[in-house]
Amino acid sequence: MRIEPFTSMGFEKETHGLKKIIEKGYKFDQLVKSKHSTTVSKPLLAGNSIVLLLKMDITMRRRPREKMKELCVYKVNDGKIISEEFFM
Repeated sequence: MRIEPFTSMGFEKETHGLKKIIEKGYKFDQLVKSKHSTTVSKPLLAGNSIVLLLKMDITMRRRPREKMKELCVYKVNDGKIISEEFFM
């Protein structure tokens, strides 16, 4: 399961199933005109959760260049990511 901070640009707030999550990633990539930089913090681990800060400097199609910060929280079970949730 993937949970976004909010519904936007034709994306649902929640996406279920690996195939649909991969499709969503591809759809997002098609909306990006330019990726100027991307950085990811060192992960923080707590129990079955992994948290990191994602920073992107991007230009989306038909939008001005913008800098985004997103907190990414991954839940793990048996060594596999079972859910991901993003906060802005």
